[in-house]
Formats: sequence, structure tokens, C-alpha cells
Amino acid sequence: MKSALTFETIARCSTTKAKASLLTLPHGPVNTPVFMPVGTQGTLKGITPKQLEDLNCQIMLNNTYHLGLKPGQETLDLVNGAHKFQKWNRNLLTDSGGFQMVSLLKLAKITEEGVQFASPHDGSLMMLTPEHSISLQNSIGADILMQLDDVISSLTTGPRVEEAMWRSIRWLDRCIAAHKNQDRQNLFAIIQGGLNKDLRRQCIEEMVKRDTPGYAVGGLSGGEEKDVFWQIVSLCTDLLPKTKPIYCMGVGYAEDLVVCVALGVDMFDCVYPTRTARFGNALTMNGILSLKSGKFANDFGPIEEGCDCPTCTNYSRSYVHLVATKDTVGCHLVSVHNVAFQLRLMRKMREAIIRDEFPSFIINFFASYFGDKSRYPGWAVNALKSVNVDLMAS
Repeated sequence: MKSALTFETIARCSTTKAKASLLTLPHGPVNTPVFMPVGTQGTLKGITPKQLEDLNCQIMLNNTYHLGLKPGQETLDLVNGAHKFQKWNRNLLTDSGGFQMVSLLKLAKITEEGVQFASPHDGSLMMLTPEHSISLQNSIGADILMQLDDVISSLTTGPRVEEAMWRSIRWLDRCIAAHKNQDRQNLFAIIQGGLNKDLRRQCIEEMVKRDTPGYAVGGLSGGEEKDVFWQIVSLCTDLLPKTKPIYCMGVGYAEDLVVCVALGVDMFDCVYPTRTARFGNALTMNGILSLKSGKFANDFGPIEEGCDCPTCTNYSRSYVHLVATKDTVGCHLVSVHNVAFQLRLMRKMREAIIRDEFPSFIINFFASYFGDKSRYPGWAVNALKSVNVDLMAS
């Protein structure tokens, strides 16, 4: 199918599967690996699009389901898309809406036609089809749109996993047929198959035939064992085309990002940075700080030394401690810092890959973030060993 993007690999790590690339989309360049903050209904919670631009974010998510409800497709068509509606001149990626149907609403049933669910307003049955999902995403005007897939829990086993995988392939074909703006919007396929490696292989084999502009690894980050998670991610990056961006959906913990970049993933998204901020938790290279703790009451340093975000530049830990979780200002200040941290982490990884010093970066990151080696997650140790980085070496 047509593509409205280019994807150029700038450098490859000589040890791991990591790569630094330039993804060029209709609303500008995106340096990868990239973390994409999630702006559910046209903005991140607690951060304006302008503030996100000031943090040099190159791409963010919008949620198709939420924007489809409010402001609604008619309004989006009248304003000529979500970019203008939210004053965001950089790139957007929209999910298909399928995940919200399963995670947020009382699900009635999934049929071959689409996802049938109970309306959150009056309980009446509604239907999200592949065609309707693509129509909504065409109206939103995202630079990258996602196919509607048959979403199941990553813990599901048995014949339902294979059924969902084959249905996702059929729905991809319907999404491609319904996609009206292939010259300016890029449709990504979503690899399904649960935790079954054979089904993942089959799904990749079929979806690669459709030659979409990029591919996402879906159906993970749902509570599965992390040692299984990383093996599925690694299998997918081994089998998917190296000439197209690979997006691992729903991944946002710092250690997960570092490991998955080493396994060859280019793109990530998660609500985690802003969600954890609302509980007063600040992300730093030295681990997570619970700013609600009384030990910060008289700490007049920034949240993180060396961070140049507006929060760290202007406010102390003591002040943020005062307002964290008690006032929307506190949520805002920690959210700004946490998003800046995620973007900085990705930037530092990219720079290390270009210098071909990524293994050293990984080792230093884990030492700084977790401290003692006894605290390193075993799954991360195993995952990195599979790409020739031994965290436990003396």
C-alpha cells in the first residue's frame, strides 16, 4: 500500500539490535527511538500542546475512541482535523479505539463485523467496525493511524488467541480498503498472536504481505511474565522488516524502554509518566522519587540535578512536595518533568547508539537507576544477555 513516510536508519549498535533512525512524517521529522506521550482527548493530562512542543516532543498520541465521542467526528471534520483543533503542528498517532472498547467499557461481544459494546451514555448497543475506526482516524487527520484489531488480554490462552490473530488480519484488509488518505496518513498493522511464538510468526508472515508503512507489536504489557514479554518482542523485531518502523504498544517504564530499544524497537507509548505524576512520583535517572515523602519538605534542590525542564529550572523539591497530589499545580509540575525525563532518556539512548556506545549506556543506566545489582530485574538481565550485554559481569 502507499506510504506517506520515510524511514532512514542513521546508525546501528554493533552489539545489540538497537538502531537510531530518522522517521519523516507529514508534520515533520521524528528522531527514533522515540517515546510518544499519550494525549487522550487532545492533550496530555496537565500539559498543554504548546508546553509539549516546548519540551521538543515530535509526536504524541490521541485516542480515537475519546475524540470520536467528544468533540465527535462532525466537529473534527468542521475544524479540519485534530491538529488544528488542539493547535498541535507536529505529528500525531491515533490508536484504533479497540483497546478502549475492551478496557473501559462493558463489552457485549466481538463479532466478525466489529466490536459490539454497550454505550457509556444510555447502555444501548453500539458497533465499532474497521471501516468506522478508519473513518474516525481519517477525520482526526493523524500522521499514523492504527488498524482495528481484535484485542484480547495477554493472559488469554487457547483457541481464542488464534481466532483473534486471524480476525486481526482480516480486519487489517478492511482497514486498508477503507483508508481514504494514503497520501498523507500512514496505516500501521498490529501484530497479534498472544504469547504463542508460532502464532506471532504466522501473523507477521501474513501482515508483511500487506506492506503497510509500519508495524506495531500489540497484545503485550497486560500482566504477562516479563521473561515471556521480552522474548515475544525480540521474535517480532527479528522477523519484521528492518526498513520500516517497529512500534511496541503500551511500554513506558524506563527499564522497559532501554531493554526494548536494545531488542530493536523504534517507537513506544504509555500513559505512565503522567499517570504516576498524579500520585506525586517523579522519574529520574537515579530511580523514582515519591515527592509526597516528608524527607523532601526542606529539600531546596531541583527534582533532578541537570534536568533543564521548566519544573526543575524554576521549582524545588520542597515546593513540589507541598503541592504534590494536593493541588492540580503539583500534578502539572511533576507531569512536565516526567515527560521531559522520558524524552531525555530516548535522546540519550539515540546519542549513545550513534556513538556506538549503547552497551555502556545500558550498564550505566541500570547501575544508576537501580543501584545494587541485586535489585536488577531478572527478566531485564536475561533479555539484555540475549543481545550480548551482560549486566551482571564484574
